[in-house]
Amino acid sequence: MNMKRFVAIIVALVVLGVVAVSMSGCGRQSAVVSRNVSKEADNFNVMRRLTVINTRTDKCILQMTGKMSLEDVENGLAVLVEVDRAKGIYQKHWVYLNQDTTYTVEDLNGVSVSKYAYELEFMPQELVPVRITANELSQDVKQITGDESE
Repeated sequence: MNMKRFVAIIVALVVLGVVAVSMSGCGRQSAVVSRNVSKEADNFNVMRRLTVINTRTDKCILQMTGKMSLEDVENGLAVLVEVDRAKGIYQKHWVYLNQDTTYTVEDLNGVSVSKYAYELEFMPQELVPVRITANELSQDVKQITGDESE
């Protein structure tokens, strides 16, 4: 077996392994839906409302509404807000939290996502490029199955 075919078989086995592992996590539909809703929100497809409350005084000290992505940072949140998608205008805000503040985030309009859809992304810059032809694949199948007749 030449090196090109060996690498192709190894890549195919790795791909099959990744697919098998990713499919084993399909047990809970709620986990898939939660992941997909979060992804849609982070892609600025969901209207959200962020409310920061002073827990000592019970007063609202900040409220933001819009299509936003939230990221936990040290002592608070980084809030990336879509201002104008067509023009590519975004704003980043930092909300600092302490022992007397808390926040809530509400999903205002919901989003339609699949409870089954998984997305498997291969980053081509991380993989060794391999070209596999149909002829090589049929030869490998014959070799694996022991069918050398032709």
